[in-house]
Amino acid sequence: MKVKKLLHTRMRVSNLDETIRFYTTVLGLDVIERKTSPRGSELAFLKVPDSDELIELTSFPPSGPVKVQEDLVHLAFQVESLDETIASLTSQGVKITDGPTQSSSGSRFIFIDAPDGYEIELIERPASVPIV
Repeated sequence: MKVKKLLHTRMRVSNLDETIRFYTTVLGLDVIERKTSPRGSELAFLKVPDSDELIELTSFPPSGPVKVQEDLVHLAFQVESLDETIASLTSQGVKITDGPTQSSSGSRFIFIDAPDGYEIELIERPASVPIV
């Protein structure tokens, strides 16, 4: 067996509307579908520009609030300009939790936190750096 393609990654969140606002307003993702699952979970599927994979956010209040452990998981997004990204985040009151840092390959990156403490890495890559 060989899988064909990554379709989506699911993340449980405490407050679906707050988390959707973060991903759409701060990061510019689009909500392509919202629905309720057969067991009663509220679901939202978000699309990243220029990417086929989706992020599925789910809220299931009977499970209690989400508590993400530090350094457990993060999503990484490529940005055109890290300097412009930092300026945009600052103007929106979003705190940079780590960085900016430059890697040996010349990529520059920062981290911010999404609601519930999920880490988001924002990376600016030089044109010559392959995606890894």
